[in-house]
Amino acid sequence: MNKENLLKQIADTAYNVGFGAKKHFATYDIVDKVPGIIAFVSMAVGIFGLVFEVLSEKSLSAFFLVLGVAGMYIERYNETKDEFMKKGEELTAIYYDLKVLYYKVKSSSSDLFEKEQNEFNDISQRYYTNCISKQILFSDWFAHYKFFWQHQIDWVDEQKHFKFWRDKLPLTLTMFIAILLLTALGYLIWCLV
Repeated sequence: MNKENLLKQIADTAYNVGFGAKKHFATYDIVDKVPGIIAFVSMAVGIFGLVFEVLSEKSLSAFFLVLGVAGMYIERYNETKDEFMKKGEELTAIYYDLKVLYYKVKSSSSDLFEKEQNEFNDISQRYYTNCISKQILFSDWFAHYKFFWQHQIDWVDEQKHFKFWRDKLPLTLTMFIAILLLTALGYLIWCLV
């Protein structure tokens, strides 16, 4: 395999590994933090609802009831949340191994990369054995933020050339926002007619 192809293959795999690591961390963070946030906000609104009538409305109560159900859904992951953290750490280590290999290949003047290809294959095999396929809802959105905005990905971007709308913003989030805007526009038109 030539140098350019190997660099592209390393970067492609690094994207999958790095994003996978962030997705595992996102699931961990959601499971670890969101139930406490839901409980705090629900309790605060409940207490202030005793004082302010507007916080006692049925629609607001229904919203917090749905949040409570979401909290119960999230709690199902609580027993395995430490496994998500562990796998995220292992995937991050693999990501940095790929970064070292990438720069080793990039700085090499050799035309043969058999040793590096074998090293890449070994690293890839470690990646495939360190993933949990079942992730929590919305972990993709949070992982996009963690990978593209918090993580050092310049070396992967050299090969991948990430675009904002195509890569950095989740398609499902874009669709969700579009549906919300269309619904709000439809509601506004309906109210004006």
